[in-house]
Amino acid sequence: MTNRSSAARYAKALLDVSRKEGDPQAVERDLAVFVSLTAGHPPLRRALTSPAIPVQRKTALVGELLTRRPVQPVLAKLLQMLAGRDRLVLLPDMLEEYRRRLMDLQGIVRAEVTSAVPLPAGAAKAIEGALAGRTGRTVSMTTRVDPAILGGAVARIGSVVYDGSVKRQLEKMKDRLTSAT
Repeated sequence: MTNRSSAARYAKALLDVSRKEGDPQAVERDLAVFVSLTAGHPPLRRALTSPAIPVQRKTALVGELLTRRPVQPVLAKLLQMLAGRDRLVLLPDMLEEYRRRLMDLQGIVRAEVTSAVPLPAGAAKAIEGALAGRTGRTVSMTTRVDPAILGGAVARIGSVVYDGSVKRQLEKMKDRLTSAT
């Protein structure tokens, strides 16, 4: 089993248990803090993920971290279990998958909108509203600029792409003209 699929299974289990026993949003916040703590301190990250460090030391280190920075009880149990199984390397992927599942549970979908120039606030709100209407869900939108699309916008929601760029329209026009001759 790959690390990503293992992380996805732990994330699913964590979300299921946190829905029954606690606050899923608080678990997400605590998990994010723990992951950023380890990511921000390379010696700590190495100590928690290195196969050369004995599992007992990793478990003790996680216990010490949890006394200094308490987290939701369900998350504390999972962190101790992952340390005991030498699986702390899964935490960044697990956080990403947990967030994805939590957003899905809340009816929120992520959208990335690319435009040739920065979008004015009103245009960004209009696109966000149109995408919400199209998906029937709340949209969490990020924007980025790519002058290569020439104009218009490209919206990605998961694997679905809505391409309203000038570049794509020109490509379609070229295809129609070349296929007509």
